[in-house]
Amino acid sequence: MTLWHGRHGRRAALRWLAACAATVAMPAWALRAAADPQVQLSQAQSRAFQAWMLRIVNAQIERGPSPRWTHRDCAGLVRFAVNEALTVHDAKWLHANGIASDRRLPPELELSAAQAALRNRWVQTGGNVGHFVTALALVQHNSRFIAREISQALPGDLLFFDQGDEQHLMVWMGARIAYHTGTVTPDDNGLRTVDIKELTSWKDTRWQPVVNNPNFAGVFRLAFLS
Repeated sequence: MTLWHGRHGRRAALRWLAACAATVAMPAWALRAAADPQVQLSQAQSRAFQAWMLRIVNAQIERGPSPRWTHRDCAGLVRFAVNEALTVHDAKWLHANGIASDRRLPPELELSAAQAALRNRWVQTGGNVGHFVTALALVQHNSRFIAREISQALPGDLLFFDQGDEQHLMVWMGARIAYHTGTVTPDDNGLRTVDIKELTSWKDTRWQPVVNNPNFAGVFRLAFLS
């Protein structure tokens, strides 16, 4: 049995996240011990990655979900966007994703073999590495805590909400936030975007990304980014 196994283990994991969110002055090693990869992107690569990640999320919103995107939920959106941002964006890829090559596109990341191997490589609860990771494990083992204040978020950062029995991720896009929720009608693909000002005054206060909302764990950044 691992430290975070089962119901009691999940509660321990959530307490860990709460501690991260509650203590900005927590030592860096305590926040990053489970998530620091040996391979990281440079600052220039990180900025290019973030731009590609947002472009890919926007493509899902503008054109509808890619047929290659499976496991369509909030964590699935993040996994898909991250994996596609780490791939080579050649003409074949652009065509498959419905992205015009004549549009203003981010620069290529020019990844090393070790950096490219980050694709589809997620640290799961228990320490295994695989293609799938839950929303909780995505922030717990594959990201680092940044702050409770949304003003500290960079494009591509993750907003993590703990609603008790369910956890939810949203992607910070700058002025707007993107996320995947449950479908409402047969024609609904579950993708949503919302203005930050609208979300901070959301009627259901559980979803407000504000410091005084106990359901908002804070802003998290993918651990391999500089």
